Amino acid sequence: MPDEEGIYTYSAVLMGSPILLRLFEHNQDLASRVFRLIKQQENIFTVNRPHSEVMAINHAAGRHAVEVSPQVFYLIKRAKAVSMLKDSCFNLAIGPLVKRWKIGFQGNRVPPDEELQALLALTDPGLVILNEQDRSVMLEKAGMEIDLGAIAKGYIADVVRDYLQQQHIEHALINLGGNVQTLGVPDSSGQQHWAIGLKAPFSSPDALIGVINVNNKSVVTSGIYERYFELDGRRYHHILDSKSGYPLDNELLSVTVISTHSIDGDIFTTLLYGMGVEKGLRYLAGLPEIEAIFVTKDRQVIFSSQHQFSFTLIDNRYHMA
Repeated sequence: MPDEEGIYTYSAVLMGSPILLRLFEHNQDLASRVFRLIKQQENIFTVNRPHSEVMAINHAAGRHAVEVSPQVFYLIKRAKAVSMLKDSCFNLAIGPLVKRWKIGFQGNRVPPDEELQALLALTDPGLVILNEQDRSVMLEKAGMEIDLGAIAKGYIADVVRDYLQQQHIEHALINLGGNVQTLGVPDSSGQQHWAIGLKAPFSSPDALIGVINVNNKSVVTSGIYERYFELDGRRYHHILDSKSGYPLDNELLSVTVISTHSIDGDIFTTLLYGMGVEKGLRYLAGLPEIEAIFVTKDRQVIFSSQHQFSFTLIDNRYHMA
């Protein structure tokens, strides 16, 4: 049954997250095909399945190159380019650190510093060698592991958007566990914009700072409240710094990126979190197609600009700067 706005919602648990598809028609067959498409993509990119293409690359580290499919090569090439930017905290070769910390996967201990320092030698993105001619990927050192977790959801969200458009769906929303991609406007409900909630960090799951209103845009949020543990009065979150080996520490609770493509949202939430507010705002001044919302630890909500969206503040504990 549709809700009061005439929207049918379909759900599944994939990629370790709840996946939601919202349509303006009852179409269980289409929803099933969308979920199968997501599952197929997950099986290609994940590092949590032994037979994925990414795991084949990791298993061959230090020994030989692995030929991969066009989409895997494209995604690795894109991730490496971002990883090689000056002072980038995005790093596709961060796998060994992620695996050692296990944050979000029953990890609740700080690894010994000597272990982390040894692993840093295995996180150099320059040691990921790409061969365009045979579409192969080589990790130069044994023990290296690429991890596309910081970019794969965005890529898959864009794949789903394109598929829905091919199926002549003009109005829809797909939420891949925090990567939200919208098509058209929810016009049959009488609303002029899709309303996307901005979560309040370290609060109940349905607590919101405010609502982001968009059409035909992706909304991606990354925050330190998503996966973390606390030990001896200190919080350790999942956004790791491959230069130090430890979680990044700055003034931010979360970064939300509004863009046309969800893959850009994945990339820029990580980049901007590493930059912090001041540097991030300067960086975005030259990128009008990318907009961001920074939420700081002192409860400020800071916008890079507001050309592609509008925002309504709900929680009066926060202040729009």
